[in-house]
Amino acid sequence: MKKSILITSMTMLMMLTIAPVSFASSKPNIVILATGGTIAGSASSDTATTGYKAGAIGIDTLINAVPEAKNYANISGEQLCSIDSKDMTSQIWLKLANRVNTLLAQDNVDGIVITHGTDTLEETAYFLDLTVKSNKPVVLVGAMRPATAISADGPMNLLNAVRVAANKQAVGKGVLVTMNDEINSARDVTKTNTLTTSTFKAPELGVLGYIEDGTPVFYRESTRRNTINSDFSLENVMNLPYVPIIYSHADGDSILIDAAVKAGAQGIIYAGTGNGSVHKTDEEALARAAAAGIIVVRSSRVTNGAVIQSEQSYVDEHFLNGGTLNPQKARILLQLALTKTHDLNKIQTMFNEY
Repeated sequence: MKKSILITSMTMLMMLTIAPVSFASSKPNIVILATGGTIAGSASSDTATTGYKAGAIGIDTLINAVPEAKNYANISGEQLCSIDSKDMTSQIWLKLANRVNTLLAQDNVDGIVITHGTDTLEETAYFLDLTVKSNKPVVLVGAMRPATAISADGPMNLLNAVRVAANKQAVGKGVLVTMNDEINSARDVTKTNTLTTSTFKAPELGVLGYIEDGTPVFYRESTRRNTINSDFSLENVMNLPYVPIIYSHADGDSILIDAAVKAGAQGIIYAGTGNGSVHKTDEEALARAAAAGIIVVRSSRVTNGAVIQSEQSYVDEHFLNGGTLNPQKARILLQLALTKTHDLNKIQTMFNEY
């Protein structure tokens, strides 16, 4: 009898020693900030993937729909706003960035996940990449199908975003975007397809990593300055400078450029053809704008490649080069640059480094 009890006790002890012990306090603490978007969208039927109401579902419902996320982190949620991301504003960006910085400054917050509509997700991600002051993970996530759709992609995307934010490998990688089992940098990623779930890509520079059977695996990282290595600060910034994007096309004219100048633009992003090439009529108007102290940055409507120095006239007219940033991200960098300086050389250096 005693021998049987002893064997049973030893067996139980071995089981306790081998079995992994998980305490809630040992998990990272992840805050999910909700802004609306398709991932929180609701449609009239489970087959509808357009014509839905974005941001209709609250953060608590989103979290409860993915209980598996609690296996990876202690989760809490906040509803920052509930919008269709096509209606994103710089005021929401400022509010979001300040909230992220406040949360990440706390010892009991280890990472942030932000649910977001896909239309402007890349812009919000890059704005945060330049303004977040922490190396803790910040991961943006969205969906291409509303939450009410058959095979909605939101739940798995959200689960993977939590997995990434809770993973130590994500520390110091800058702001990330996680969708469709891929991990991309905020700087390089863009929406490439209007409908498919595989829409977010870094067309030329490539993904940072993948979610491999539930595990985030990184293969590379961005070399450009971001987050704690960024010089940009939102302290005392109440509004961002007005910087429009002018799109190049055949039959270019100066009407929109002149209108932007009249409206008070501090900078202009020119989405040129090819290597940021400028239509001759547009060039005359942009030269006038630059001479008046407005910062002109050449970007490109082409999806791949860098905009570098080309025509001597562009140099003489003091147009800056946008590098590999697409027009919408070049706009964000110029807006933040203008909160610090109007010096052409310093702003060009920023485009070379960020």
